[in-house]
Amino acid sequence: MAVEFALVAPLLLALVAGVVEFSYAYNLQISVTQAAREAARTMAVENSQSAAKLAAAAGAPGLSSGSFQYTFSPATCTDGNNMTVGITYPAATLTGIFGGTVTLTGTGAMRCGG
Repeated sequence: MAVEFALVAPLLLALVAGVVEFSYAYNLQISVTQAAREAARTMAVENSQSAAKLAAAAGAPGLSSGSFQYTFSPATCTDGNNMTVGITYPAATLTGIFGGTVTLTGTGAMRCGG
């Protein structure tokens, strides 16, 4: 009985740790994508990158918005065009099974003047 447990326990713990790590990364991915969507919406309405960055921070309250790296394409919004905002966020992993950090990227797009 102890031998079977010794053989199965590491596999079971690795599986549980993998599920926890994946769930955490998926939650972060959803938050980063939400932040990018909020930034794109704000750029489409207000055409202000600083306001868009504030909206991104408000759209992902559990994340450290100081670590966000933004890409705005195009740099300014003109009516009828699409504004795309990308946010890259480096995050520490919980268990370290897949490395110490993971980089997440979220993209949001909205029509300008919409």
